[in-house]
Parts: sequence; C-alpha cells; structure tokens
Amino acid sequence: MKAAAVDKRRLILDAAVRVFARRGFHTCRVADIADEAGVAYGLVYHYFQSKDEVLDTLFAERWALMLAAIDEIDSQPITARDKLGAIASFIVDSYRYDPELMKIIIVEVTRAANTFGQTHLPEIRKAYHRIADIVAAAQADGTFRSAVSPQFAAMAFYGAIEQVLTGWIFGLLEEGEDDYGRAKRFVVETICDGLEVHSDGARP
Repeated sequence: MKAAAVDKRRLILDAAVRVFARRGFHTCRVADIADEAGVAYGLVYHYFQSKDEVLDTLFAERWALMLAAIDEIDSQPITARDKLGAIASFIVDSYRYDPELMKIIIVEVTRAANTFGQTHLPEIRKAYHRIADIVAAAQADGTFRSAVSPQFAAMAFYGAIEQVLTGWIFGLLEEGEDDYGRAKRFVVETICDGLEVHSDGARP
C-alpha cells in the first residue's frame, strides 16, 4: 500500500475515533466520519466496507498491541506480581495517552454483549488466557496460592482494570496523574495480596 493511501486510511481511522467517542458508534454515520476526516464520503468506502469494519479495525489494532505487550512482559525474568503490575501499567497508560480510543474499545466492544463483543470474543479471551498463564506459573512455583483458579484470577485482574477505566470514562472516579499511578498500584495490591503465599503460609 502506497504511503499516501496509508495516510488517508489512518486519517479516516483517527477521525472515526473522535466521532465514535463523541457521538457513540450507533448514532453516527459514515458521512460523519468523512466530514471529521475532511475527505469525500466515497473515500471512506474505498478503504472500509462499513463503519462496522472501521470499529473492527480500531479494536484489532489496539488489542494486538496489548497482546504483544503481555507477551513481552511475560518473557522478562521478573516476578508474577511485577508482570501483572507492568500489564496494569500498560493498560492504564493506554487510556492515559489515548482516552478516546480506549473509551471506544471498552464501551463499544469488550463490554458489549452484542455482535461486536461476540465477534471479538476469541481475541478478548487471548488476553485472559495469557494473564492466566502468568498466574498458573506463579502457582506452580509456590508464589501464588492455588485456591483461586488462574482463569478466575485473570478475569478479576483485567476486570478490575477495566472497571477503573470505566469509572474515568463516566466521571465516577477522580482522574489525574496521581490517580493513574494509584490505580495501577491498587489493582495489583488488590489482586496479588489475595493470591500471594505469605511467609507464615496464611492469607493476608
């Protein structure tokens, strides 16, 4: 694909993020995306068959980045707690630097029990499975207790982060630089303090 074509495609995707975040996916039209991008209506259809494909593309790009980040973090010789901390940091920072896109991903895809949520469920599950693998490895080496299944722990971990992001999206939680840092720490402490084996073998 030529550079000019790539630029136009990216221009349309970036415009779609702004329109979807501002108006909601279901209430906007392809014409709204074209107007936001400053391109002809027909050009959007040159690159995408529908606004559904635009949303699918935005999700696929962002989710692929997160899966790659989880794999890279898991490959590092650090503790499971530090791995989960790095994953939490990546997701929170993704929202911090691109809140409109993350709003779309959460509201229109991962929390949607409609076609989009079902369509992307296999990709969504990949993130849960990879986080569960980190938990399972820590259980195998005795760092985490085995009372909680890795799958449940992964869902609780990611669900806690997603709920915090939802709180920021809807203005239910304070949002600022200090709040981002606290959120990363609180999620890890909430999950890991319940999973880790302590020196006396007891729960905290």
